[in-house]
Amino acid sequence: MNKDIKYFGIDISHLVFDVTDSDGNYYQFKNNELGFKKFTKLLNNKSHCVMEATGYYHYQLAYHLLESGIKVSVENPLSVKRFIQMGLSKVKTDKSDSKLICAYSEQVELKLWKGNSKEEIECLQIVRTLSVYTKQSTMLKNKLHGEAVLGNPSKLVVTSLKRSLRQLTKEMKTLEDKLLILVKQSHQDLFTRLKTIPGIGPKIAIMLVVLTGGFDRFTSASELCSYAGLTPMIRQSGSSVKGRPRISKMGNQKLRNLLFMCSFNACKYNKACRDLYERIVAKGKSKKLALIAVCNKLLKQAFALAKSGLIYDGNYKSTLVKN
Repeated sequence: MNKDIKYFGIDISHLVFDVTDSDGNYYQFKNNELGFKKFTKLLNNKSHCVMEATGYYHYQLAYHLLESGIKVSVENPLSVKRFIQMGLSKVKTDKSDSKLICAYSEQVELKLWKGNSKEEIECLQIVRTLSVYTKQSTMLKNKLHGEAVLGNPSKLVVTSLKRSLRQLTKEMKTLEDKLLILVKQSHQDLFTRLKTIPGIGPKIAIMLVVLTGGFDRFTSASELCSYAGLTPMIRQSGSSVKGRPRISKMGNQKLRNLLFMCSFNACKYNKACRDLYERIVAKGKSKKLALIAVCNKLLKQAFALAKSGLIYDGNYKSTLVKN
């Protein structure tokens, strides 16, 4: 804790946000531009605002503070929740939450939130919209199949479904083309190098760039794997309790699912991934476990290319590996 810094714990909801500072003062502002400006008047260059990642509600305030030159930290809600639970608090209100977030900020090491560029924000919005459209497309296809199974489907219904599916496909194509343009503008070299990894095609390369922010937010491959929720969780106590090791799944679900789908092709065409898969299966481990290990391998390969500036080399051997 830095005693020269004044912390502000912020609890944000749809309409308002509650604030408690290090001195115990409590404020409430509307969650709009007017409220942001009133709150900013309380701050100076020694202020540090801390809030939880609350879906969409925290973004406008966080960017407003960032543009005003105020230090901002956006913390994992689970970390804050566990901190609050440790205090055995019996009160659960917006005011009490802002007070506890302030206490949390005074006791943990905070990372400054840097936000995303306008291009990165647009890319993420496109990815989320494509995810929604993909689900809708699957629903329409399933509905068409269901109508066909009836044996005497309504022509009006089938025509309507097909028309909706064509329109949805057109919208998805427009968004995918725009996403490709944005990725090439900001990460053309990285995008090209990622495509050299066997098992990773253009669409997956685009998603890797967008979901990781061009790998700029990560300093190690282990951080990246943790972000994807692919790191193992071991539950063990004494000699009697031995839980089955599983991946944490506390990370980006979209990235994890994409890598799992890639792992099937990687086992066929990526020699390093194929050797890893076969070695794990030969030990009697499950195929699913082997595929998860392949996901980790793919992510580490992508990270290595992103940081080294090289293209994929199937014959490369780490100097750390003993002959």
